[in-house]
Amino acid sequence: MYLKELRCWQDIAEIVTRTGVLPFFRCGIDGFSVEDACPPELWFADDRDGPWEWKGPVASSGVCVYGKFFNGKAGFISRELLPDFANYRRDGYDFDARCDDGLAPYKDKIIYEAAAKEKRVLSKKLKYICNFGKGGYTGFDASVARLQAQLYLVISDFVYETDRHGKPYGWGIAEYSTPEELFGYEYVSSAYKRSPESSRIEIIARVSEKTGLDEKLIAELISYKM
Repeated sequence: MYLKELRCWQDIAEIVTRTGVLPFFRCGIDGFSVEDACPPELWFADDRDGPWEWKGPVASSGVCVYGKFFNGKAGFISRELLPDFANYRRDGYDFDARCDDGLAPYKDKIIYEAAAKEKRVLSKKLKYICNFGKGGYTGFDASVARLQAQLYLVISDFVYETDRHGKPYGWGIAEYSTPEELFGYEYVSSAYKRSPESSRIEIIARVSEKTGLDEKLIAELISYKM
């Protein structure tokens, strides 16, 4: 698999649109990640933006979703493949139906419902309104990671604090949304007419066709192990 050198966020958006998926960090498939394809000098450069700063523009571009989708590691899924990923990872369940069948942990439920109500919410606010932290619930990161892996939550942007001169600083704060908020329920659920296994097979076939990667490698990359 060959990825062109990544030098701006538009390069990432273009590749994700073409390949269907793109891990942010190395993933066990040689050369197939942002980490592999971005020049070392652009990571943490003082005089220019790099991959850490590009995540927000890509996530908010409308061509893909971003989150911890690949065995607990972050990456991108194209808008085109989103319905099949949602069907596969959710095992055909809307979140309410998952709760009705007793399959959603309580902490996942309160986080998901708060995020859906807020529509777009920063991680620190989501923690606060769901009572995670000192004297409250624990395990926020684990619940949010599970909700991302199941495609119930995605990171829609990263928001930066600003100094008194209006200059952004520090690490970007994740903003969470549901895929339905970003793309609409009808689109996200449009693969529900297929079985989850059919969606898995469809994802593998389409990514292999676009990338030339072995289907076994793709199957391992997109597998759900949480």
